[in-house]
Amino acid sequence: MKKVIVACGSGVATSQTVASKVKKLLDVQGIRANVEAVDIKSIDTYIKDCSVYIAITKPRKDYKVPVLSGIPFLTGVGMEQELQKLIQALK
Repeated sequence: MKKVIVACGSGVATSQTVASKVKKLLDVQGIRANVEAVDIKSIDTYIKDCSVYIAITKPRKDYKVPVLSGIPFLTGVGMEQELQKLIQALK
């Protein structure tokens, strides 16, 4: 199963909120994926086995997986576009 990680500073509040919303949106689309909230300090550990990284803060380096913005999932502004990018990345 595909894995999506969502990272914020602590891995608790913002990333949990976005991860929960992303999971619900994927479920509605019929896309099965594990969506996990993590803290930014441990991103290098989790990025190794994920399909997509949703970043709340600007990534500090390039990764070998698609990196999407988590802000649209928080605010709703541009969320549909980011969701479509996520769906494409998971195919």
